[in-house]
Amino acid sequence: MTKKIVLPPQSDPPSDVEDIKRRSNYLRGTLVESLKDQMSSGISDDDNRLMKFHGSYLQDDRDLRNERQRQKLEPAYQFMVRVRAPGGVATSKQWLVMDELAHKYGNGTLRLTTRQAFQIHGILKWNMKKSIQEINKALMDTLAACGDVNRNVMCNPNPYQSKIHEQVYGWSRKLSNDLSPQTKAYHEIWLDGEKVVDNQDKEEEVEPLYGELYLPRKFKIGIAVPPNNDIDVFSQDLGFIAITKNDQLIGFNISVGGGMGMTHGDKETYPQLGRVIGFCTPDQLIDVAKKVITIQRDYGNRSVRKYARFKYTIDKRGLDWLINELNDRLGWELADAHDYKFDHNGDRYGWIKGSNDQWHFTLFIQNGRIKDSDEYPLMTGLREIAKVHTGEFRLTPNQNVMISNVSANKKEEIQKLIDKYQITAGEQYSALRRNSMACVAFPTCGLAMAEAERYLPSLIDKIELIIDEAGLNEEEIVIRMSGCPNGCSRPALAEIGFIGKGPGKYNMYLGGSFVGDRLSKLYKESIGEEEILSLLKPLLFQYAKEKEANERFGDFVIRTGHVKAVHSGLDFHD
Repeated sequence: MTKKIVLPPQSDPPSDVEDIKRRSNYLRGTLVESLKDQMSSGISDDDNRLMKFHGSYLQDDRDLRNERQRQKLEPAYQFMVRVRAPGGVATSKQWLVMDELAHKYGNGTLRLTTRQAFQIHGILKWNMKKSIQEINKALMDTLAACGDVNRNVMCNPNPYQSKIHEQVYGWSRKLSNDLSPQTKAYHEIWLDGEKVVDNQDKEEEVEPLYGELYLPRKFKIGIAVPPNNDIDVFSQDLGFIAITKNDQLIGFNISVGGGMGMTHGDKETYPQLGRVIGFCTPDQLIDVAKKVITIQRDYGNRSVRKYARFKYTIDKRGLDWLINELNDRLGWELADAHDYKFDHNGDRYGWIKGSNDQWHFTLFIQNGRIKDSDEYPLMTGLREIAKVHTGEFRLTPNQNVMISNVSANKKEEIQKLIDKYQITAGEQYSALRRNSMACVAFPTCGLAMAEAERYLPSLIDKIELIIDEAGLNEEEIVIRMSGCPNGCSRPALAEIGFIGKGPGKYNMYLGGSFVGDRLSKLYKESIGEEEILSLLKPLLFQYAKEKEANERFGDFVIRTGHVKAVHSGLDFHD
């Protein structure tokens, strides 16, 4: 029998969210009743907190918010549903299901996230249950895609290291499965599963890993395969870096305490890089992950949510404390970390032949939004490819998609569809745009302070004029924009980063590393487009004129003294 988990006492009273979780009966709350309520297209705040654990957020169309207020109407409520895809892998059949649901219940578009998951926006409350049932029927799910649990496990989709990648992908799936919540609430609410009856004849329901309060905040895990750091392993609460020898996977270096979120004006919050603390063999991986999660479960801040991420748990007590605590819980000590090297964190576009003699085509999808326009029928083209493709689709951590494991016989057929629908690997775009990334922000994200997905492309249009004039069109520079300081697009790791401060205003950051192992630094606060361009122009021209051989832009602005190098979040605000 699994014992009920009792957390160590904390000195400060718990937050309101902790109370909601405690009263929820393992994430049930009153979701069933809220979903049946015909008087509103929304749900209560308490149930919305719980809905996240089921993979969805209640949102409203903020473009319509003021007008609906004037008309004394409730907000234009809708739900975003996030679908887990461990390692970003989906079959062609699953792709077609996502496409169908986006049109049947959503807003007619799909969004690929920075964590290799699908998002469908615009689902009305009346269609939520049908949507999630159809997702599960396709052997996918939304459980733990959001909420205070381990989120979608990321891994590196390297086609040219396919043997290693397949092993890493297998571990990402196992992590995702083993770290999922065990509550039966998901099946009861969405899939008409048998209800748990809590009486003397039935064993009391428990969460063997998380306990009834789950984690203090969200938890993110990713596995990187050097030399590519496309998952931004140091942004993860728990990162694993694959170590190979003679083309064999021998284990993983372990990185802890990464995280990109912060709060404007609060210097006690900051983005943080994960720190490597040791090495484990593949058969030790799950044990390490579970024990790390239990440490955060037991010691994470449950009083103030903005201080509750794992990075703050470690920084408050020290890295040595974490290592000792982990070794004690494991019953054995981590081995010393192995040498490794990252040389990039972007995607390799176009056709690439893998070591298994299969072909892989990576296409550029601006900010992860899959939709049709008069000029670019992207969604239709991918749908037609999915109908004939016998391999998989792999969502990349950079919001792009790889048509993966294409046989030589199928390659010509798929190429004809690529040509017919003008599907592009981004060769007509600048290297800057191909290395860009933005979060959703307006109109659906309730946390957004400024535009991101809808604005970054037009800002890049203007920066490209400077890039062209400076002769830097093929110079790869990582540029990212987030509509708020939560940092979902990981701008704190970008060479040029923008974090929304208010409508049309952004904090501008410089100096992140091209390989994702150094934080950027605040360069100018609360500026609009005109000032952004006026600041970037001399910097880019100086870079074109004075850069050293193979010197990246992020390294250049540090070498020339425009910003200081930041390797720790504790120095981020200094």
